[in-house]
Amino acid sequence: MSLNIDQIRGLFPVLHQEVHGKPLIYFDNAATTQKPQSVLDALSNYYGRDNSNIHRGAHALADRATQYYEETREAVREFVGAKEAAEIIFTKGTTESINLVAQTFGRKFIGKDDEIVISTMEHHSNIVPWQMLCEEKGAVLKIIPINDAGEIHFGEFEKLLSPKTKLVSIVHASNALGTINPVRKVIDAAHAVGARVLLDGAQSTSHLEINVQDLDCDFLAFSAHKLYGPTGLGVLYGKREILEAMPPFLGGGEMIKEVTFEKTTYNEIPFKFEAGTPNIADVIAFKSALDFIKQYGKPAIKAHEDALLAHANETMKPIRGFIPVGTAEEKVSVLSFNINGMHSFDVGQMLDAKGIAVRTGHHCTQPLMKRFGIEGTVRASFAVYNTKSEVDKMAEGLAQIARFKNK
Repeated sequence: MSLNIDQIRGLFPVLHQEVHGKPLIYFDNAATTQKPQSVLDALSNYYGRDNSNIHRGAHALADRATQYYEETREAVREFVGAKEAAEIIFTKGTTESINLVAQTFGRKFIGKDDEIVISTMEHHSNIVPWQMLCEEKGAVLKIIPINDAGEIHFGEFEKLLSPKTKLVSIVHASNALGTINPVRKVIDAAHAVGARVLLDGAQSTSHLEINVQDLDCDFLAFSAHKLYGPTGLGVLYGKREILEAMPPFLGGGEMIKEVTFEKTTYNEIPFKFEAGTPNIADVIAFKSALDFIKQYGKPAIKAHEDALLAHANETMKPIRGFIPVGTAEEKVSVLSFNINGMHSFDVGQMLDAKGIAVRTGHHCTQPLMKRFGIEGTVRASFAVYNTKSEVDKMAEGLAQIARFKNK
């Protein structure tokens, strides 16, 4: 499918503005994507027409809100290829989804001297919860090393596995480097020693076709706001038999069947993990984001983003002092780099003055930056509404910045 990028750009109101007197070029999509008008309309329509609490109401508004909310759950099930909608849990974001697994599965099934394996390229949200669990339980955290291109050493990963390995939690696609990890091989190797696998899909879900049944992962965590949807909403997929064996995460309304002062019985999944009034409006609006992706198709979106990344690599290469960071063969559309002799923050501010939005710093991956011996990088990350002409303008801007530095 050939995409009409001008038409797609017309769906995103935020893109049509000036920053510092220059047309906005938004290359910070790995941090959060912009939202199409359909998502904005869905939010407005809920609050303007359907605003009500869900699941327990006996009136028309509650029925409508509940229907739309659960339609999103079914849309998410289809999006990731889960067996049933009950395996889809709504959270605040990828971070909360990972913490949910750590605080429930981890506390019940991981004990003293058990082992958890993560990689060097993990986001802090896939490091800190496991450190906290290991400190509490006396478990051991093991780290998969990476090569200079930013790819995991798969042979070294296999050496880390043992009968003591209870969980492998690994990023599917690196937010800082763009590296796509060989997660199917990782999952197969982990399952061979009886370990469960959690995939951090915060970056991969917006770029790659994902089917959790084909991958056979035990958990998948991701966020709506990196998928053209609202902030404050995440998803945890888990296999039914594992979710049913896990204790609740939070206690309160909705996650119960019956409460007495003597004993509480818990609700079925997914409601067991969704205590309290949920983020109704954003869940409902998320379906519009998924519909947007479905309309154009992941393969066409990925092909466009891959072309942008390839073009960026070629146009940036001749720039004096340009240092790419993360050169894996398999990547999503993330270009991480430095300009020799310049701090990444300074480069980011100079680009911002030209209307170009990028991310700078360690990208919540400080151990990864330490592995490369750097404080951070400039990160340009591309989405379906970006264009090659925008990439060219960034290259021109960087060339000017580099010349300024070397005067």
